[in-house]
Parts: sequence; C-alpha cells; structure tokens
Amino acid sequence: MNRTLLSLLAAVSLVGCASKPKTSSVTDNLPDRQHSPTATAATSHRTSDEDEDASRRAMSPLSADPVYFELDSATLRPESRDMLAQLATGLRERPLTRVTVSGHTCELGTTEYNIALGHRRAAVVRDYLRNLGVEPKQLSIVSYGEERPLTDTQTEEAFRKNRRAEFTFSSKEQATR
Repeated sequence: MNRTLLSLLAAVSLVGCASKPKTSSVTDNLPDRQHSPTATAATSHRTSDEDEDASRRAMSPLSADPVYFELDSATLRPESRDMLAQLATGLRERPLTRVTVSGHTCELGTTEYNIALGHRRAAVVRDYLRNLGVEPKQLSIVSYGEERPLTDTQTEEAFRKNRRAEFTFSSKEQATR
C-alpha cells in the first residue's frame, strides 16, 4: 500500500514539474495575408455554411426520377447519367441510406424475357452508381418485368413510360428513430 501511494505521489510531482511550452495564437503561424479579421471571419463563415448545407442534405430524404430505356435496351441515356451522378453524390453523403433499383418493362415480349430485361436494366443502373463511388452494400436490385406498369393503356406513350428503372430508398437511421 505504501509503495503504491509513494509511486503515485512521485508521478504527480513529476507531472507538476513539467515545463509548459509557449502557447502561440492561431494567427502566429499564418501568412500575413490571413491576419486580417475579415479574411478569418469570411473563412469560418463559409465553412459554417458548407457544414450547414451538408448537414441539411444529409437529413433530407433522397428522391430520384425513373431512368427510362429504349425498347429492348438496357443502355443508359445521357440525361440519365447526369441524374444518376447527382443521386450518387447524395448516396455517398448518406452512407446509411439503402436504395433498391427495380427494373421494369413494357408488356411486349414474354414474361421470362421481360423479367430478364428488367433485371439487366436494374443491374446497369446499380453498376453505374457503383462506378460513381456508391458503396455496394447500399445497393440492391429487383426485376418486376411487365408486372407493375405505370399505366394499363396500350399506347406507345404508355409502353415508353413502362420501360424504366425506379428507386426505393430506406435508411437504417430512420429505422432507429
């Protein structure tokens, strides 16, 4: 017991005797152009605004328009690539968000063919998002083929709208609240 107390007393006295280094202000090491209060205030204000924007984006729910495809195609259109790039940015900022990409087709073709085509469409979108830096664990796919049309009318316009990939978002963060 005496040894422990003596060791503790020796350690405390050594810490108390340690010399303190000279403290310098934050501006001591900055170049002269940054010493002005306006430059420092502008920098901290901008950083605060950027943090606030990032925080707001992280809290807002994600959404995305459907990705449309040509007949018998699983090739992304240029306008879809731009939208997917924005979606990828949102998903990278929200690592707890999961997205299911569902592939759909019009009713032309057999059921088996349409399920396979819907799968290819969903996989193309998933792979594109992965290539843009979205974590694979955030992405899953499903194919509905022709089973979930946007409209039951059999017009060319209705067929075009049914050739799509759609997004369903969920978040582990929301589930824990």
